[in-house]
Amino acid sequence: MNKKMIAALLTLSVSVCTMAACQSGASDASGASSTNTSDTSQTAQSANASDTSGSASGESYTICITQYAQHGSLDNCREGFLEGLAQEGIVEGENLTIQYQNAQADSGMSSQIASQFVAEDPDLICAIATPSALSCYNAARDTDIPVIYTAVTDPLAAELVDENQMPVGNVTGTSDKLPVDAQLELIRSLLPDATTIGIMYTTSELNSVATIEEYKEKAPDYGFEIVDVGISTSADIPLATDNMLTKVDCVNNLTDNTVVQGLPTILAKAAEQNIPVFGSEIEQVKIGCLAAAGIDYIELGKKTGQMAAQILRGKATASEMPYETFENYSTYFNQAVADNLGLTVDSSLLENAEIFTEITEE
Repeated sequence: MNKKMIAALLTLSVSVCTMAACQSGASDASGASSTNTSDTSQTAQSANASDTSGSASGESYTICITQYAQHGSLDNCREGFLEGLAQEGIVEGENLTIQYQNAQADSGMSSQIASQFVAEDPDLICAIATPSALSCYNAARDTDIPVIYTAVTDPLAAELVDENQMPVGNVTGTSDKLPVDAQLELIRSLLPDATTIGIMYTTSELNSVATIEEYKEKAPDYGFEIVDVGISTSADIPLATDNMLTKVDCVNNLTDNTVVQGLPTILAKAAEQNIPVFGSEIEQVKIGCLAAAGIDYIELGKKTGQMAAQILRGKATASEMPYETFENYSTYFNQAVADNLGLTVDSSLLENAEIFTEITEE
C-alpha cells in the first residue's frame, strides 16, 4: 500500500471518529437541553400554580370614592372609610386600588362623577354625603355595582331606604343623623338667656331640610325659636349671614355641605357682633365654633369601611344590609372662642367635653 493511500485511510478514519464524537456530543447536548427544559417547565408550572393559589386565596379590589364637598367632616369620613377597610385587611396600595374625585359642592359635577365611575365598572362605589349618594345610586341602579354611602343624615328622606328602613336597591351605608336634643340642651346650658337660634341651610340639600324640620319641632321644648335662612349657593352666604345675625342670639351650624364650606365667613361675621356659633362636629369647633354635640366622623367612616369589606367579600349584599346610625356622640368645646366672646362657662358643664384651647385654620 503506497503512502498516499495510507494517508487517505488515516484521514477517513479521523473524520469518522470526529463525526461520531460530534453526534455523541449533540446527543448529550440534546439530552441536557431536554432535561433543562423539562426542569424549567416544571419550575414555571410550580411557580404559576403557586401564583394562582396565592391569587385565589388573596384579594384585589377597585373602589371609586366620590365626595360631595371639601371640608373637615367629609374628609374624616373618607379617612375613616380607608381605615375601616384596612382593619379588614383591604389596604390601599396592597390589594386595593382607589379612585377619588370631589364634586366641590356642585350637583352637576356630582352626577358626572357618578356616571364616570359607573362606566369604569369598579367593585364598589363609596359616596360621601347625601347629594353624592343620590347621584351614585341613580347612576348605578341598572348595574350590579354596589353603592355604599356615609354622612347621609336622613336616608329615608333621601329615598335611599323604604319605610321599613331597608335599602331600595343595591345601596346601603351609614347615617350621620345629628343628636338634635343633645345640641339644644348644650346650647341652653351654655347660653341660659338665649331665645333665638339662627340656622342657615341649602334648600336643595335634603339632609338639611329634614334636620331643619326636626330643630323646629324640638326647639320649643328648650325655650328656643328657630330662625332659618335658606340659600341656593355659596355666593348667598355673606348676605344671608348679615341678615340672620340681626335676628338671633346665636347661630347653630348643621352638616350642610355648602354652608360648611362657607363657615369661615359666618364665623368672621358673627365674631364681629360677638354672637356665638355652635357647630355640629369636632372640626367645626376646632376652627371657631363655640361648642358642639356631635358624632365622630372618622369612626363613622370606619364603620362604613367595615360594611364595605363584607360586601366586597360576598359575605353580605348591599341590598339586604340595613343602614346604620351612630347613637353615641361627644361634646366639644373651644375655650379660646369662649374667651373671645367674654363667656364664662361653669366647668361642671364641660366634665365630659373635649376641650380645645386655640382656634386653628381650616
